[in-house]
Amino acid sequence: MTANRTTLPFHIVDVFAVEPLTGNPLAVVVGGDDLSLDVLRRIAREFNQSETTFIMPPTLPRADRRLRSFTAAGVEVFGAGHNALGAWWWLAEAKELDFTGGAAVFYQEIGDRVLPVTLSRVGGRLAHVEMEQEPPAPGRRLHDLPRLAAALGLTIADLAQDGAPCQVVFTGAAHLMAPIREREAVDRIRPDAKALLTLLDEVGAEGCYAFSLDPRQPAALAYARFFNPTVGIAEDPATGTAAGPLAAHLVAHGLAKSGRPILIEQGTAMGRTSLIQVEVCSSTVKISGRGVVVASGQLFL
Repeated sequence: MTANRTTLPFHIVDVFAVEPLTGNPLAVVVGGDDLSLDVLRRIAREFNQSETTFIMPPTLPRADRRLRSFTAAGVEVFGAGHNALGAWWWLAEAKELDFTGGAAVFYQEIGDRVLPVTLSRVGGRLAHVEMEQEPPAPGRRLHDLPRLAAALGLTIADLAQDGAPCQVVFTGAAHLMAPIREREAVDRIRPDAKALLTLLDEVGAEGCYAFSLDPRQPAALAYARFFNPTVGIAEDPATGTAAGPLAAHLVAHGLAKSGRPILIEQGTAMGRTSLIQVEVCSSTVKISGRGVVVASGQLFL
């Protein structure tokens, strides 16, 4: 830092990635706790990723790190998804954590909550990051399916109506689960952002998670795409805050088993295949995945 310049390190982490340049790219900035809200938002706009996460000293008891995340449109988000997983992946890879043995638990401050994060090693290498989300809470069901189909650019025949209902589910963020009959129809989605935004507002949802139980990846159970016009995200390639609700939704309606890993494939339609693992056991939802650090540099402000 000089009298008129602040330098902040940043890193790009591909989260839920199967290899570099897949998954959901996240900008991770180390520091920023002394910056104004306006500057934090402008930095997120500069990176122009779906989210930018700032790693800061904690302000709440028990927390090891405070995370603040912003969309490119400047909206602060408070879920524990790829925004948090990527930050912890970088912290472990950069040896910024006191982490010995096969597993360690840390605590992240996100908004007014302190949530656990478990990091695991296999053969001395970081294997995955696991985060606990809030207990699942079902919200409103959407009964006007022709209107949803139109907002997604589909026909009513493309919607699956014989399994899990179209419903809002919350595990830290409230998202609308939209069941689609086949993955081909999921790939054909071309949302009308204005119509979808109005519909989401009416049912009390932030984003729309369109899914089919017709995945491309052999180990996956569901194939999904995520649209969130409420925070300015046209489409997200991997969304932990939506994968958690989907897994809970599937378990609640007998389409997945409690206590067993559920793998969700997302981002394939964008050329950024992502694999998100979720485990639901009673009121506990845990999400896990991997990351790849693909770039590092300095911000000069």
